[in-house]
Amino acid sequence: MQLDGKTALVTGSTAGIGLAIAKRLAAEGARVAIVGRSQAKLDEAATAVAAEAPSGAAEAGIRAILADAATAEGAAVAARELPDVDILVNNLGIYESKDFAEISDDDWRKFFEVNVLSGARLARQYLPGMLQRDWGRILFIASDSAIVVPPDMIHYGMTKTAQLAISRGLAGRTKGTRVTVNAVLPGTTRSEGITDFLKSVASDPNAPAETIEREFFAKERPTSLIQRMIEPEEVASLVAYVASPLSAATNGAALRVDGGITPTII
Repeated sequence: MQLDGKTALVTGSTAGIGLAIAKRLAAEGARVAIVGRSQAKLDEAATAVAAEAPSGAAEAGIRAILADAATAEGAAVAARELPDVDILVNNLGIYESKDFAEISDDDWRKFFEVNVLSGARLARQYLPGMLQRDWGRILFIASDSAIVVPPDMIHYGMTKTAQLAISRGLAGRTKGTRVTVNAVLPGTTRSEGITDFLKSVASDPNAPAETIEREFFAKERPTSLIQRMIEPEEVASLVAYVASPLSAATNGAALRVDGGITPTII
């Protein structure tokens, strides 16, 4: 992927998609910085990421930043620890299933702060340097919910649609440069918290995990062509390509890795 020596910052990177992305970028030779709120989880994730790097001295290329990337203070810590990056992956995000009538003003604000503003802050920090150096990659990890908004996750879908707007708008600022800004849209992906989420929408929360997953896709995601959860590594493979010099002609795009759940829009 020609990522040797590139510096990458991945938010929400101590588990799930973010950890898979960090591991894949490290495996491709990038110097990876991970961000998290728990020192114990950061240490565990850093060890896992370092193990994927091609050299024996992998730890030298891995940085663990203790900060809450969802806050302005956390973004400032990341910027102080890592003033410039070649690749920024805005993966941090939260989700839940909630009836629209029960979504409070505070819920709307929280989801916007964590899922949207966190990435906008870091892009604001790092895009100018990328433009000055005439190379860089910014990726927003959005969701199929940005296009097919689940009726029980409207506040979440709103944030993912907003990410598409930001990524496309920022891409317009890279015109004529070797900097690109893109969004990646995963479908339902296997992660640490997905079991509780699937149980929350299951007709029988005590059913076997395989039964709950089958029911979820049959009822909640019937347009999925693969009818299964996506593995984090499958998302990471696309992200690694888009983060690489090989993807130079891909800019301002919303790239799907959703198992075919999103209908084609012409």
